[in-house]
Amino acid sequence: MSNIPSHLQYTESHEWVGVEENGNARIGITDHAQEALGDLVFVELPVVGDEIGQGDPCAVVESVKAASDIYAPVSGQVVAVNEDLDGNPALINADPYGDGWLFELELIDSEELEGLKDAEAYEETLED
Repeated sequence: MSNIPSHLQYTESHEWVGVEENGNARIGITDHAQEALGDLVFVELPVVGDEIGQGDPCAVVESVKAASDIYAPVSGQVVAVNEDLDGNPALINADPYGDGWLFELELIDSEELEGLKDAEAYEETLED
């Protein structure tokens, strides 16, 4: 059973979003996604300053099995990336909701968050 924290919001493509105290959206991939991918060996993150639209491919995670695009769950400007992943992409496997976060966006439209799934709805998509 995958870990699905209730304080986050989710996409059907297995990204999570957490709104930080400063209002920025921190984004990563879910426990389910990292389990399905297996051991991650490479991560390509967006560049700070990039503007990303909701649903745009904006990052890539690569495992020994496959490479997968990461899609922006919300629109915004990239204000931070997790530089710790450069030398240690396995942080995503070890702690997908903590040290394994991918990047942060300054939200353009916070109403986009309303279209995301809560933990219960995301869990239901995994059961289908």
